[in-house]
Amino acid sequence: MIRIEGVTKRYGQTVAVKDISFCVERGEILGFLGPNGAGKTTTMRVITGYFPPTAGNVTVCGHSVLDEPIEVKRSIGYVPENPSMYNDMRTIDYLRFVGAVKGVPKPLLKERLEETILRCALKIVAEKRVGELSRGYKQRVALGQALINDPPVLVLDEPTTGLDPKQIYEIRQLISSMAGERTVILSTHILPEVSMTCSKVVIINEGRIVAVDSTENIGKGLDHVREVSLTIRGPSGKIKQCLASVKGVGRVEQEGETYAVETDQDLDLRPLIAKRVVEEGFDLLELGSRAMSLEDVFLKLVTEEEGERQS
Repeated sequence: MIRIEGVTKRYGQTVAVKDISFCVERGEILGFLGPNGAGKTTTMRVITGYFPPTAGNVTVCGHSVLDEPIEVKRSIGYVPENPSMYNDMRTIDYLRFVGAVKGVPKPLLKERLEETILRCALKIVAEKRVGELSRGYKQRVALGQALINDPPVLVLDEPTTGLDPKQIYEIRQLISSMAGERTVILSTHILPEVSMTCSKVVIINEGRIVAVDSTENIGKGLDHVREVSLTIRGPSGKIKQCLASVKGVGRVEQEGETYAVETDQDLDLRPLIAKRVVEEGFDLLELGSRAMSLEDVFLKLVTEEEGERQS
C-alpha cells in the first residue's frame, strides 16, 4: 500500500533523512517512532507529497509521489503536527468545505459529512465555530477533515500532542478502530501510543532507520534482555555482589531494598537468583520479572546506534 524506497531529504547541507526504506501493508497501523528531531515529520511530508524527496521514491496505492503527486494526495488523509483550520467557520461548514475541495461528489457529501461527524464524535460541536473548540475537539476536527473523502491511507503526525489523558485515550481508540479498514502511519515520540495502537513499528534516529518489526517482535535479537526485580533486606553492598555473581546477570541497580537485575540471556534466572540470595542468608521479600518494554527497546536501539556512529 505504501512503499518508501531509498528516500533521502536534504535542506541545503543538512540531511534530514538518509536512505530510508520501509513499507506499510493494507489495513496496517504502523507506528513511526523516534525522538524529536529524528526526521519523522520530514518523512511524513515526503510521503504526503508536501516535500519532494532529494533522492529515492515513495509510492502510495501504486502512485508515485514524483510522477503522480495529485493521485497520491487523493489517496491520503493527512493530519499534520500543527493542523491549520478556518477558525471562523462552524465545524460542520468547515468539514463540508473540505469535502467539496477534496472532490467528494455532491450526492455523497451529505452522507460523508454525517458519517464523519458520527465517527469523530463531533455532533455536540457541529454548530460551534472551530476557533471556540477545545484542543481535543480541534484534533477531532483535524481527523474529520482527513477522513471526509474516505481515503484508504491516513498519515497522522503527532496526533495527540498537547491533549489531556482523557483526550489522548479517545483519539487512540478512534485510531485503533481503523485497523484493517485503512492503512495508517502514526508518527510519534510517545511510546505508549505505539504499543497500544500499532501492529508494526519503525524506529528512526538522526534521519536513519534503526529498526523495523512488529510490536511483538521488535525486542527480539537484543540479547533477549529480561529484568528481574527483587526486594531484599540486608547489607546492600553484599547483596549487589551476591546478585552480580550469578552467571547470566548483567547490570544490577538498587533503590532502597529493591534491586533491578538485568540478564543477557533468554532464560528465567529467578530460581537461581532466589537460591543464591537465600543461601547467603539475606531476607528475600519479593521476586518478579519482566521482558523488555517498547521503551526499553527504543532506548537500547537508539543508544547502540549512536554509540556505533561515535566509535
